[in-house]
Amino acid sequence: MTRTTARLAGALVAGTLVLAGCSGDDRPRSSMDGSMMGGSERAPSTGQPEDGATFNDVDVTFARDMVPHHRQAIGMARLAEGRAADPRVLDLADRIEAAQEPEIGILTGLLAEWGAGGGGGHMGGGMGHPGDDPGGMMSPEDMHGLMAASGAEFDRLFLEQMIDHHSGAVRMAETVLSDGRNTELSGLAETIRDAQTAEIAEMEQLLTELG
Repeated sequence: MTRTTARLAGALVAGTLVLAGCSGDDRPRSSMDGSMMGGSERAPSTGQPEDGATFNDVDVTFARDMVPHHRQAIGMARLAEGRAADPRVLDLADRIEAAQEPEIGILTGLLAEWGAGGGGGHMGGGMGHPGDDPGGMMSPEDMHGLMAASGAEFDRLFLEQMIDHHSGAVRMAETVLSDGRNTELSGLAETIRDAQTAEIAEMEQLLTELG
């Protein structure tokens, strides 16, 4: 069993317990859940690692940026309950939350292992190009619009916004796969890229069917 598989198995168990504890009617669905799993408070890594290190700055940037990216996706997914009209949209939202919750645990674990900290706030620029690519993150206006929508309007907005969000994650994953060094993170990045590419295709098909 690889380290990533072992981490994901453990994180899935933890994620299942969290989801089970949040499955009642009092579950918060109207926030981006920014308080989940704050990052380590150790000093951030700077510069390239020494020769022989198992990670580099690209790995650290990806992990730090993907944590708030996943948290926003979970916040978006939680808005679906009580707002979505099509059960397929609600099912997709549930699957997104179930997949990304344990991945946050892996990312924050790696950051702590590296002494890199971070991952607790909002994303900055894109991977290596500050300000050029926000990674598909939704603006506050986007989130407010999604929160205010319901029924068929919510379904359309959710799918359109999540396609953009997923597309950003795929770009981020491809960058770390190209330029990163850590093998465990690369395995997770491949999972993110492949799963979210498949979900983009699913959402595009749903949008076509919903008109």
